[in-house]
Amino acid sequence: MRQTRRSLLLCLTLVFVVSTVALAQSYKYKVKHPHMGGDITPTEAYEMVLKNPERTFLVDCRTRAEYQIIGHPEGAYNIPYTFWTGNWGGKKYGKEANPNFGKNLLARFNPKADTLIIFCRSASRSCKACNEAVKAGWPEDKVFNVLGGFEGDKVKYKKSAYHGQRKLGGWRNEGLPWTYHMDKKLVYQPDLAS
Repeated sequence: MRQTRRSLLLCLTLVFVVSTVALAQSYKYKVKHPHMGGDITPTEAYEMVLKNPERTFLVDCRTRAEYQIIGHPEGAYNIPYTFWTGNWGGKKYGKEANPNFGKNLLARFNPKADTLIIFCRSASRSCKACNEAVKAGWPEDKVFNVLGGFEGDKVKYKKSAYHGQRKLGGWRNEGLPWTYHMDKKLVYQPDLAS
């Protein structure tokens, strides 16, 4: 009886793992908003950085709290596209645009030589951040939005154990290197001046 339970539990676990992997692998990335610049998957972004690490940079445009608490790709620079205001808005805390986003990019990178790979949580804010990078002087062929962002999209299938969780696509779900480590060279630089 005990052996039967173990076998059944093992089979169910294998079915669950295989179905989860199949779901993640069959996921099709979508562009969330029209924007200037290109679109790449997380794996393509990682390969671009490996190919030219001297001139290709990951830019995490999420808030500083997301960068620290949720983690970020190894080597990613944090330049927030929006800031949390700390004001309660009824359903969530408010956000405001970073009025210096383009200037912050120009302070760290060179639009004539550097390629920017921009991502956020699930590839929505990063579309807007790509537009700002182009407005700041980057050619469209040197700015890329990472489809799926860092965390990916939510599972919508209601019978899934992961319903509502960000398990579809994204840097972290593709198993690419990420960390919680806060490197002073990579954090939002205006914070170090205060």
